[in-house]
Amino acid sequence: MPFPDELARGLTVVPYDRRWPGDFAVLARRIHGALGPAVVRVSHVGSTSVPGLAAKDCIDVQAEVQALDEELIVGGFGKHGFRLRPEPWNREEATPSGPCPKLVFAPPEGERASNIHVVEAASEAARRKLLFRDFLRAHDTARDAWSDFKQRLAPMAADIYQYGQAKAGPTEILMIAAGSWARQTQWTP
Repeated sequence: MPFPDELARGLTVVPYDRRWPGDFAVLARRIHGALGPAVVRVSHVGSTSVPGLAAKDCIDVQAEVQALDEELIVGGFGKHGFRLRPEPWNREEATPSGPCPKLVFAPPEGERASNIHVVEAASEAARRKLLFRDFLRAHDTARDAWSDFKQRLAPMAADIYQYGQAKAGPTEILMIAAGSWARQTQWTP
């Protein structure tokens, strides 16, 4: 569940905002500062990373690290005010090949809405987030259908948790299409 200061934002899906890549760049610099050489790659992921896709105004970032050293990562982010999300689903990513460990951080209180997903480099969890982004960037029809689905779903969801749960099944269907596209195009992250 969101932290209390995040609940005030509510749940709204908005049209794509051209400022989102710049907002990501600011966060990426902060992540590099917080984790230093532990970070292998920082990527803009999720809906705000796809031009033309409606999204919650919340920047999703993936930070890939060689090892998920919780003490090092929590300590590095903590010095910059980032807050570890405590929920079990923010500690493990379900993938077709099995669960992948992860850590998810919220921004310091009062800062720009974001989720920072820290995963092991080249893990299935890391690959899936990049595949989701790249597939929707490459397919306008899929992007537009996903955008329409999210805009219709948001007003029906009671909260962000319910919204996320309602998207889970359709996301897996989208990922089947993305996996087929990845094989056909020989996509690599």
